[in-house]
Amino acid sequence: MTVNLEEIGLSSIVDQFDLFFIDIWGVVHNGIKLYPDAIKVLERLNDKNKDYVLLTNAPRPNSTVINFLKKMGLAKLHCEKVYTSGEAALRFLNEKSKKSKFFHIGPPRDFDLFFSFKENKVKNINDSKFLLCTGLFDEYIEDLNYYKNLLKNKIELEMICTNPDLIVDRGNKREYCAGTIAKIFEEEGGKVEYFGKPYPLVYKLSAKIENKKILCIGDNLNTDIKGANLQNFSSLFISSGIHKNETNLNLTFKNHNVRVDYLQSYLKW
Repeated sequence: MTVNLEEIGLSSIVDQFDLFFIDIWGVVHNGIKLYPDAIKVLERLNDKNKDYVLLTNAPRPNSTVINFLKKMGLAKLHCEKVYTSGEAALRFLNEKSKKSKFFHIGPPRDFDLFFSFKENKVKNINDSKFLLCTGLFDEYIEDLNYYKNLLKNKIELEMICTNPDLIVDRGNKREYCAGTIAKIFEEEGGKVEYFGKPYPLVYKLSAKIENKKILCIGDNLNTDIKGANLQNFSSLFISSGIHKNETNLNLTFKNHNVRVDYLQSYLKW
């Protein structure tokens, strides 16, 4: 049974947990501005000496996301808690890229993810040994048929997806993420290696999780909540994020095959 924390807040359950995995985009900010109530939650967690990780499916190194959050106005002590799916992928990529040419699917701004092995990036997909997907090309941000045509004859290649999210809301504008391109590739018969929520490795790399009672907080049922379920962690779903247009949440939970322990519209103390 899902418990609604709208009136009683996170403070009503906080002492039940040792560690909190908190999503960033959709929980701490909307892509444009920080949510003041969410920042108050981070401050209260610090006051109570509670351990937390700002865990995000961003296809960028930790440092890049930290700089972005600092520009938004997030305090340094909170920024030190950031861990990204891109950071989780780097260990694997640094090893794989030493001997393999790759074709990058994503915007130029994601260049920092593969800067240390940039010489292995090829311009022609036919010259690649694997595909590195961090998002969509700027000139094809809505044309999914472009990616179907690009990938349909390349299923012998492995794709590395550094952001399993399908979509994200930047303010009021909905955008596709790398996970959508990876899904297209899988539908064509290709193999994808994912880094980020809901897959187990990112939790293990970002924090010491052994013998801890853990709460995952997020707005994405496919990643934040599914990840909690797969790891047998508790979950707090933020309903104002990418599922905000769903009118029947119980049906939505059922359709996504997830268990939601707690519910809030926005993250509040």
